[in-house]
Amino acid sequence: MDVQREVESAIEAVLFASGEPVGVERLCMALDLDRVSVDGACRRLADRYRFERRGMRLLQLGTSYQLCSAPEHAEVIRRALESRRPARLSQTALEVLAVIAYFQPITRAYIDQIRGVDSAYTVSMLVDRGLIEECGRLPVPGRPIQYRTTQAFLRSFGLSNLNDLPDLPNVSTEEEKTGRALEERLAQLRGEEEAVEP
Repeated sequence: MDVQREVESAIEAVLFASGEPVGVERLCMALDLDRVSVDGACRRLADRYRFERRGMRLLQLGTSYQLCSAPEHAEVIRRALESRRPARLSQTALEVLAVIAYFQPITRAYIDQIRGVDSAYTVSMLVDRGLIEECGRLPVPGRPIQYRTTQAFLRSFGLSNLNDLPDLPNVSTEEEKTGRALEERLAQLRGEEEAVEP
């Protein structure tokens, strides 16, 4: 076995054993290789899985890699593992998830403001499912919790990173002005928080 194939085989073994995303830096350390070599080996492995129409795929999730099943086999997998089938997300949950994905980090109050209804239950359910997570607190009175999407979100929707999200549809001028004003205020608050830190 040549060195290149040996590296790919080792990466495949680590990712299979993990079952979760593995950071590229961790792979570099384990294999004693530089990032360019590891990224290249992962790309070749991913290409081979696709070319050979294998039952699994290698996904890049930001700066991590993970093995997952090929999407074209989803129905067979669902039938075989029916008892493990997760409940589908409701339209409300998808709406809240979209708001968080596009405007993260975001507070629940901002989500409620965009949607016009209380989202407490839905946010809690999305946290329980691991699709979103807390990512700090906004430096304003009451210090509300901010939320962002997780790697499980990326994996569930087949995205490598948030840049893969489709563009938002056109919004009205008034909505755009409101959104810009909120973004400017958040940036100002973040700047104030950084100035206060030692």
